[in-house]
Amino acid sequence: MRIIWTLKEATSAQVTTILQRKVDWQSATIKTLLHRLVKKGALKTIRHGRAFIYQPLVKEQETMNEAVDQLFASICQMHAGQSLLHVIKHTELSKKDIASLQKLLAQKAVNAPEMVDCDCVPGEDIRCD
Repeated sequence: MRIIWTLKEATSAQVTTILQRKVDWQSATIKTLLHRLVKKGALKTIRHGRAFIYQPLVKEQETMNEAVDQLFASICQMHAGQSLLHVIKHTELSKKDIASLQKLLAQKAVNAPEMVDCDCVPGEDIRCD
C-alpha cells in the first residue's frame, strides 16, 4: 500500500520491482498480495493494455489511524503511555509534529489521572506490571 499511496498508482511490475528491493518475495507472492488487496477493497485495478494499474481506494492516514487504534486497543492501557514514548523516541518527527504533540499533551495534562488503570481483565481492580 505504501508504494501505491506514494506513487498514486502503479503497475504490478512497478510494485514488484520496488518491493523486491526491500523484501525477498517472489513476483507471484506480490501479485497474490495485490489481488487480496483488491478483494478487500483497498485497491482498484484499471486495465491498460496487458497491464493492470493499481490505485488506492482507502486513504493512507485513515488506514494508519485505524491500524494504530487497533494496536492500542489490544494492549494494556496502563502501558500505553510507555509504548507511545518508545514510538516517539524511535521515530523521526518534524518540528511541526513536535509542536502539535506538545500542544496536545499540554491539553491532556489538565485532566489526566495520576495513573491509568489496567484494563486487561474487565471488572477487576488489577495492577499489572
